[in-house]
Amino acid sequence: MGTINALSTDAGVWINQPDVFFLEGDELRFITGPGTDFWQRTYYGFQLHSGHAFGYYVEGDFMMQVKITAEFSHLYDQAGIFLQDNDTHWIKAGVEFNDGQPSIGCVVTRGLSDWSTGIFPGEPDSFWMRATLEKEALRIQYSADGETWPLLRLCHLPERKRLFVGVMACTPERQGLEATFSGFIVTTPSGKPLHDLT
Repeated sequence: MGTINALSTDAGVWINQPDVFFLEGDELRFITGPGTDFWQRTYYGFQLHSGHAFGYYVEGDFMMQVKITAEFSHLYDQAGIFLQDNDTHWIKAGVEFNDGQPSIGCVVTRGLSDWSTGIFPGEPDSFWMRATLEKEALRIQYSADGETWPLLRLCHLPERKRLFVGVMACTPERQGLEATFSGFIVTTPSGKPLHDLT
């Protein structure tokens, strides 16, 4: 596959484009609208696909990485990465404000949403996310410093013709979260072992 080195409107596409966004150089910044989220039924019962996401359609195996900056302050404020096959089969991962503090988490949705979450060990207003698809295994990692990359989630992702790969931010309980994404890249997988944290 060819390498994508920055977020650009040349080939990038929106899922629910926000009213306010800025795309300059390799940096995308946007402000969330009210009541935005990605969720499918589990526990809450509702089905929402109104979150903001920007990215590219990718074929085959890949590694995607990005730096995210945002100030999380309200319940369920969230920003991170987003991968989608269709409206009911998708994955989001990043920092989300939960139980009074920013947490690191991942939602895998195959018809129904499956949420895993835990305490974020760094400064949550600036962090990195990485996703690697290789041999139908999706590995999601995060970093508090851009150097060490603990494993957040490993899940099966069956082979498909193409996959939406990009960034997202949502505010289910309000509007106005400003999220900035920089250093975005999509390239071939590095082939590193699962527990290699570099």
